[in-house]
Amino acid sequence: MKIKIFLFFTFIGYYGFAQHKIEGNVWTDKQGVAFANVFIKTLNKGATTNENGTYKLENVPAGEYTIYVSFIGYKTEVKKIKVESSINNFDFKLKELTMLNEVVVTGTLKPISRLETAVPVEVYTTTFLKKNPTPNIFEALQNVNGVRPQLNCNICNTGDIHINGLEGPYTMVTIDGMPIVSGLSTVYGLTGIPNSLIDRIEIVKGPASSLYGSEAVGGLINIITKKAENAPLFFADFFTASWLENNVDIGTKYNVGKNITSLLGLNYFNFNQRIDNNKDNFTDVTLQNRISVFNKYDFKRKKDREMSLAGRFFYEDRWGGEMQWNKSNRRGNEVYGESIYTKRFEIIGKYQLPLTEKINNSFSYVNHDQNSVYGETKYIANQKIAFAQATWDKKINANDILIGAAFRHQFYDDNTPATESTNKSDISSFFAQNEISFKDNKSLLLGTRFDYNSKPNYLC
Repeated sequence: MKIKIFLFFTFIGYYGFAQHKIEGNVWTDKQGVAFANVFIKTLNKGATTNENGTYKLENVPAGEYTIYVSFIGYKTEVKKIKVESSINNFDFKLKELTMLNEVVVTGTLKPISRLETAVPVEVYTTTFLKKNPTPNIFEALQNVNGVRPQLNCNICNTGDIHINGLEGPYTMVTIDGMPIVSGLSTVYGLTGIPNSLIDRIEIVKGPASSLYGSEAVGGLINIITKKAENAPLFFADFFTASWLENNVDIGTKYNVGKNITSLLGLNYFNFNQRIDNNKDNFTDVTLQNRISVFNKYDFKRKKDREMSLAGRFFYEDRWGGEMQWNKSNRRGNEVYGESIYTKRFEIIGKYQLPLTEKINNSFSYVNHDQNSVYGETKYIANQKIAFAQATWDKKINANDILIGAAFRHQFYDDNTPATESTNKSDISSFFAQNEISFKDNKSLLLGTRFDYNSKPNYLC
């Protein structure tokens, strides 16, 4: 009798506490996935697949578990398994991410999945910028299909951006949705946006005028800056080219109290080599000395309401012309040169009202000073743009409604006869948008906009 009892408990102990093995393969449609992670959370036990996509988990107690299989660029596979035999075989097939589930904001002025938006939005992340290293956003966009940065001046190397063949004035460039890249900055400010500040770039190829105004007839490029909480504690990038174009990015994040996180970035670009490969006694590439300082504050609020404030200072000294030109020849007639000094200051802010309704306010301010000389001709200009916008986002059954109002004040003055009196104008705007969802994943997007310019004979 004692022997029977002993054998009974021995059998129960073996069944309940014996260690088993799990093995199998992780693969895609084409081949096994090497270095994928296989993990059982409740046991805190995991393994990595080998070069053939095979994994093994040993010393696993009998029972039911949830197993997770993940790999960068693929959707995480989750499966419930039952371990009961000494060797258990489970295979997993991973599906590649299509990036359609990314959240975008540019097309409809609200966060929405790319898969669900009626507006086609292309997204380019920092991975794209690292694969195509350039010192600024103007040059990086030349690698985007349908987007063409164009140099309009062979000596001072200034330009604009064309989308689908339309001229630069029909392409709107915004930073965090704010229209601060316009006027003088479309010529001299685009090269001053360093890649280190960028979280992603969202591009709409086609009219976006109902939400952004007449400048977005050809398309829209929205540069979204990094959030401080998502940035590394410290980062540094250095870029150089065979012609000794040197670019340095340095940044850090820090906390200001418990609820404020700040991101500070410094960018410096220098190109000081006089190169004349075609032997025409003119510089092939404009010489540049540029510095940009960026500081952004993100505020933590209740119910994840948004609040941020960012500022940037930008200074650039660029010149091109005859090889023997120097600063003493500025505005002279003996040696031809084009010299441009640019100073810019920008402020961008967002604030969501503490209400049950989703009402967002945003604002920006830009001050752009330019001191330029083209041979003997001197051109001095100053531009100020103040912008404020409020939007109300409301979903009613199948209707996703967005109603907004915007105000833009523009100031421009230069030393030409065209502005004998200072050029000032105020543009008041009202816009509305409704996205109606139907069955079978179909939707209809309707939008309208009204702009009024305070200057006579301007009604858009």
